[in-house]
Amino acid sequence: MNSESRLPDTPDPGPADPEPEQGSGRGFFGRIFGRAEPTEEPASPAQPAPGMVNLRRMRVHDVAIPKAEIIAAPLNITLDDLVTMFREHGFTRIPVFRGTLDSPLGLIHLKDLALKHGFGAGGKFTLRPMLRPMLYVPPSMPIGILLQQMQTRRIHMALVIDEYGGVDGLVTIEDLIEQVIGEIEDEHDEDEGGLWVSEKPGQWLIQARAPLAEVEAETGIRLATDEEGDEVDTLGGLIFMMIGRVPLRGEVIAHPSGAEFEVVEADPRRIKRVRLRMPNVATATDRPKRAEAKAQAAE
Repeated sequence: MNSESRLPDTPDPGPADPEPEQGSGRGFFGRIFGRAEPTEEPASPAQPAPGMVNLRRMRVHDVAIPKAEIIAAPLNITLDDLVTMFREHGFTRIPVFRGTLDSPLGLIHLKDLALKHGFGAGGKFTLRPMLRPMLYVPPSMPIGILLQQMQTRRIHMALVIDEYGGVDGLVTIEDLIEQVIGEIEDEHDEDEGGLWVSEKPGQWLIQARAPLAEVEAETGIRLATDEEGDEVDTLGGLIFMMIGRVPLRGEVIAHPSGAEFEVVEADPRRIKRVRLRMPNVATATDRPKRAEAKAQAAE
């Protein structure tokens, strides 16, 4: 990918308060950022609490999703596969690349796809004309500057580009706003009816912030020793203590009791939702294997 396709119109993050093109039409975030000039204050090693100070203290690399977790589509993807990707991951925007993710072309918005090919519209599927532009930013950019650029240019997704010109991560406007006001739950986020929902006997989908004692009472499993119970209060805290890091989405962590924790939703900073399976509950991949084994034994 040449430099033109990699870094189109990437604004210089130098001046903390660039003059807007339309005078007073800077908007709410623009007026706030005028008082949030980035400083040389280093980011705290711990995850900071939400607040305005994060706009100048935190950098893009502090909030970006790592490259390994980016869900992106190749330019030659079929319509059915693209629809499946939107359905499975629940995103409204997906980056599109040519060849590899290091050669991004833009993003496809679910609304554009639905208006063009949904509701029985049919027609020949061509992805390239529907692509929207993305921002391309360095990992060291203050998140306040990026948030202002996203508001001004009305582009709500950015790829993080490393010093060698490759893609290093992805960040959305929601990721940035959450650093100021806390986690955002929108109408598409699943309502768990509380902190957990029983999916079937012996299996629960649980919010990582659920109190550990309440999870133990619901499931009947002793998850924490007395010492661990004194140090952590939530299910997510227990999992973090068990492996010493924030797990990746899709990772499965075995508990000494025989139970399993499947990380359903997480970002680089925290665990969000976990699927807890009792030791005797078969996974979707285990069931065919067990059925095959039983059939062979019967023969």
